[in-house]
Amino acid sequence: MEKINLLATISVITIFISLFLSFFLVTVKTEHKLSNRLFAFFLILTAIDISINLVDLFKFSLNIRIFISTFFFLQLPAFYLYVLSVCYSDFKLKPKHLAHSIPFLTANLILLPCFYAVNLTSKIKFLEKSSSMPEVQFNHILVHVQILLYIIAAFMILRKAKKIYLENYSGASIESLKWLFQFTVALSFFFIIALFKNIFKFTEQPNVSESLKIGLFFFQLIIIFWYLYKALNNPSLFRNIDSKLKLVEDIIFEEKNSSQLAINEKEYNSALLKLKQYMIDEKPFHNPSLTIQDISAAIEIPVRDLSILINHKLEQHFYDFINTYRIESAMNILKDTAKSKVTVLEILYDVGFNSKSSFNTAFKKHTGYTPTDYRKIL
Repeated sequence: MEKINLLATISVITIFISLFLSFFLVTVKTEHKLSNRLFAFFLILTAIDISINLVDLFKFSLNIRIFISTFFFLQLPAFYLYVLSVCYSDFKLKPKHLAHSIPFLTANLILLPCFYAVNLTSKIKFLEKSSSMPEVQFNHILVHVQILLYIIAAFMILRKAKKIYLENYSGASIESLKWLFQFTVALSFFFIIALFKNIFKFTEQPNVSESLKIGLFFFQLIIIFWYLYKALNNPSLFRNIDSKLKLVEDIIFEEKNSSQLAINEKEYNSALLKLKQYMIDEKPFHNPSLTIQDISAAIEIPVRDLSILINHKLEQHFYDFINTYRIESAMNILKDTAKSKVTVLEILYDVGFNSKSSFNTAFKKHTGYTPTDYRKIL
């Protein structure tokens, strides 16, 4: 009885927080409306899925209860589309995305003749033997395959988006991509535990399954609180990238296949000299939102050629290339005894950073010291 009450309490709290965060995401003023709505949809699906545990409170019919349980098939597709929308600024929902609902439709069509369309007595018999019913076993296999595929797909999207970001942007949004990666890891861990819970459910140790179930609800509540904290403190958490941008390795591959190099050695040296002179004279790195497109327009070198020049020829991501200039500028300020009263926070904003953590990470990577320690040893 105490276990049931605990589960119901956790469920109610999680549902309330999920719906509250959904309302916040839908109503908050932001440029990323689609991303917010997709995550709100994911949270609403989560709340609906959790509501199954409150069957005694809501008195759901068997058909509704089973139908709601199949909403799980929509949760990971919703999260995957959310990841796409966060990563790419020009992402839009299209008719082709309806294909993500196929597992959900398949699961319900399988249950139609053997459960939904039969009388109450047959339904009860079906539930009593559910662990041995081929339809239920098929749906369990389907959901586990879906979990695996969508988790892999989400990580592949994040990996590609991070590489494109590093090759084309210089802002602090890389921290946001790292956070989204961490959030995806947390969700992956959650679904892996859920997988083991389902395995134990069909063994001679159902108590292990119930214990894991309670643990999952605690973990789910923590994940949602974590996201709520981030959302409230960073309402414009992510800066998207353009999906039309290509990885340098793909550009080089295309150039080789067409038997045409982007720039020859003489042009490369000329472009490099022009780029370095521009960086020294104009100091564009002071702009925290600087992109490779901005520099391309300023020095009149095509984005493709400039991208190959920096990311391939110099063997540096654009992100690191710009940060090198920012760190050199910060080092000069720290060395200047006339500016000894200028704080590290003022310096990081002055040289183009807008995140203390990214500044400290970049500075230590470049010098081996934190900014504060570097100032002390001078």
